[in-house]
Amino acid sequence: MRRMFGLLAALVLSLAGVASAQAGVDVRVNIAAQRIQVTTTDGEVYNWAISSGRKGFRSPNGVYRPTRLEKSWYSRKYGGAMPHAVFFRGGYAIHGTTAVGALGRPASHGCIRLHPAHAAKLFALVKKHGAGQTRIALNGAVPDNVSQFAKASGGTKVTVAKAKTKPTATLAQQRKAPSWDAAREQILLRPALPAGAYGYQPYNLQRYYEPGPRWR
Repeated sequence: MRRMFGLLAALVLSLAGVASAQAGVDVRVNIAAQRIQVTTTDGEVYNWAISSGRKGFRSPNGVYRPTRLEKSWYSRKYGGAMPHAVFFRGGYAIHGTTAVGALGRPASHGCIRLHPAHAAKLFALVKKHGAGQTRIALNGAVPDNVSQFAKASGGTKVTVAKAKTKPTATLAQQRKAPSWDAAREQILLRPALPAGAYGYQPYNLQRYYEPGPRWR
């Protein structure tokens, strides 16, 4: 009888060990859809909008484990707050953001951004189940032209350059264009030869139209 109870106790402990080994968090990031799906063996399922790396800052595809958890973190490189950060590869992390209006499209420097409340929930789940029982998978890609941030900045530069060029070109054309009326006035007002000089003709319209010789 004691032997039977011992076997039953061992079986219960082994089943508990299997259950604890299977317990964990599965995080799947769909970069093309800009969504993240989080499931746990406890039956919790979440699907949230994200912001992955924008043009020039792609998020790294692959399968990872959390390397460290930082409840309050600040990026010195890019100058931004990263609350409830779950780091999974070097400086890449899943974290909260204040730019919630950009969620659903690429906007980050490579990290996976979440709504602050969603980031706090994920942080709590990973902390509960442990980093060793958490799997993070990033898959997919988005076209570079989806990033409206990079596109908008480029368009602004082109518009400003054209706006500065047009007035300059117009002024140059105005300066080069001859004004004959102004030139004639300058010629007539310029100091002339003495009245008795050969070939001198004073500018007198009334005398010009009077009969008689017009030249001296």
